[in-house]
Order: sequence, then C-alpha cells, then structure tokens
Amino acid sequence: MVLAVKVFEIREKMELPLMVRKLKDFREEEPYESGGKKLSLRTEVLDLKVEEGGVTGVFSKDFVLSRYYRRGVVEVPVTEEVPFWIRPFRGRTFLTVLAPSKARGVKKLLTNYVANKLSEVLFLKTGAIVEGRITHETLRELHESNPQATKLIWFDDIDIPNVGKVALAGSALADSRLYREYLEHGKIWYAVFEFKKYHMVVGITRNCVVTTFSRVELKDFLECVFGEILPLIS
Repeated sequence: MVLAVKVFEIREKMELPLMVRKLKDFREEEPYESGGKKLSLRTEVLDLKVEEGGVTGVFSKDFVLSRYYRRGVVEVPVTEEVPFWIRPFRGRTFLTVLAPSKARGVKKLLTNYVANKLSEVLFLKTGAIVEGRITHETLRELHESNPQATKLIWFDDIDIPNVGKVALAGSALADSRLYREYLEHGKIWYAVFEFKKYHMVVGITRNCVVTTFSRVELKDFLECVFGEILPLIS
C-alpha cells in the first residue's frame, strides 16, 4: 500500500504541554437532521499521546454520505480518522498529517483541512500552521549529490510556450543534456529518490507531500520523513 504524508510548519510559538491540553479538550458537535432522524456530527482529536520527540494523535470527523439505493437516496453517517504527529526540530515545530488512502465512495479528509482546523484549535485562527516548503535548489542538490539514487524528476514553471510540466527518468539525469536544458527553463517540482538507508523509494514535492512506493511499515516511513525530509524544509 502506498503511504503518503504532508508536512506543515507550526509558525506560532506554543509549548507542547499547552498544545496537548488544547487538543485534548477539543470537541465540536454539529446537529444534523434527515428523514426524521436526528444526528450529532462530531469533530474531535482522539488517542492523544506524548511520545519521545513529540506528540501524536488522531483527527476524527463525522460526515453524512448520500448513497443511491433502490432508486432512492439513503444517507449514511461515517467517521473519517486521520493520524497526525507534532515534532519539534532544530528550534522549529512541524506537523505531519497522514494522507488517507483512496476509497471509492468515501469522503476523505484532506491534509490541508486538518492543518487549518488544528491551527484554529491551537491559535484561534488559520495561518498559524502553513505548508512546509522545499526549494528547487534543495531538490537539485539532493539529486546531484547522488544521481544514481534518483528515479524520476518533474519540472514545472517552464518558460517554454505550451509546455506545462516535463518528466525525466534515468540514473544519469545529472549528466543528460535534457536535464541541464530544463534546469535553464524550469524548476524541479517533484522528484523520486531511493533512500538506501531506509530501504525505500520516496517521492517529494516542493510543498512537502511525501510518498513512499515501497512496501514498508508506517513507523519506518515516518522515521524516513523525520530523518531525511525535515532537514530539507526551508
């Protein structure tokens, strides 16, 4: 199964114990009525734990889905749960949110929604938690430091008319004519690398969406994210 996370930075300062108290006390109830039935849709944080190195929890939200059944519409309540991790790192604090796997017909919580909601819970406003960013220059340095580990590169922001994005693949990308040519015309948006230390192939975007294409456990994937990706964020 493909695993993916998105990494955000918590820009506002707050001690972890206070974060834990605010998140632990958070719960919202939204009344919902349909077909004579009354429901209470809940949004809350569950399974909050203080671990060595940070905080982990699960963001939970109720939805109502409409399904077609025997030529009619039936509404079904469902709960979506998204794990998240808060980690201090080199004087900064990062939020990592697991991207839910795709499932047909099920509404999925977006990582951006979770980040914005946690920003409201912790700081009473959005914008306190922002996307992590990895620069084009950093991705270029990562690739050129070990070209044999690179599997794929996507370029965007290309100034050639009618060319939106371009992909290059191959272990000799740093030496190829096309690689040098597209460096002059665009920026690296997405790159796929093999991190041999963790025995996994990982895709990274400039806005810190990280995906592993290897069969690994979640804890091993997170170890790679915390060990290799956090140091890259500008």
